Amino acid sequence: MAGPRRDTRGIVDATELFTRVRFRRREPAPDLRPYLEHYWLIDWDLAKPYASHLVPHPSVNVVFQRYPAPPAHGNGYAEVSGIPPGLFVQRLEGRGRVCGVQFRPGGFRPFAPDRPASDWTGRRLPVDEVFVPPVPPSAVLDPADENARVAALDAYLLALGPEPDPQADRAMALVDLVRTDRTVRRVDELARAEGVSPRSLQRLFAAYVGVGPKWVILRYRIHEALERAESDPAVDWAALALELGYSDQAHLIRDFTATVGVSPTAFARAAIPTLQGRHGEAPCQASRAGRDFRNTS
Repeated sequence: MAGPRRDTRGIVDATELFTRVRFRRREPAPDLRPYLEHYWLIDWDLAKPYASHLVPHPSVNVVFQRYPAPPAHGNGYAEVSGIPPGLFVQRLEGRGRVCGVQFRPGGFRPFAPDRPASDWTGRRLPVDEVFVPPVPPSAVLDPADENARVAALDAYLLALGPEPDPQADRAMALVDLVRTDRTVRRVDELARAEGVSPRSLQRLFAAYVGVGPKWVILRYRIHEALERAESDPAVDWAALALELGYSDQAHLIRDFTATVGVSPTAFARAAIPTLQGRHGEAPCQASRAGRDFRNTS
């Protein structure tokens, strides 16, 4: 890896978010880089509540977080966050901190080899229900020095002792191919390139990624469409649909609306204030978009 990604794909209105929070990506220790995308660190101190919106990557995250909360969570808490099916919305208020671990798609299974990745999809579980030994969230969240927080994440994950797994490597390579090669538009094309049947590919993705290969292909298409909509309000949606491999513009509009919660044209007309007004309530369309997403081919 050449360091953490610098793009903002998946973050809805990244410019607005970055005016309200301090967001950084950090690189993990060398022995962890085969499995992790990066660490992501956020700190905020807000006078008014703000709802962040994310179209998630096909990645499991481990998240250490401290929000204004009752005493039970006064020292923060940690959870394993499986791949959400649709738009992920998080309300931020007051002063808080998050230290997150984004695994590469397929990279979480070596840390939890006894269960398929699909077991975590759509779920958020306390980290001590998944990993032994647990780590006190304060050990990661308390250090004032950012480097110390990164070192605490490194120490914790290295202590878990990920088990090398050739099938995990295979899944990670296939997802990277989907992400970087825009000519990969169909599951059968990906299966032929790998020399397996579509059904075998679906089983691999269920076991190691947590969602089907079709879901991954569609998600990366929506990431690109979202990025285009944010950068060019006059984007030619018919041309973009063709470029992304859709049969027609209507299919792109349907997928975009189901995932983001508003149509592409409404989004391009600066529909973010409407989204922000929901303050933490994910659009109903996003919920419908997640139906059967674990087994989607």
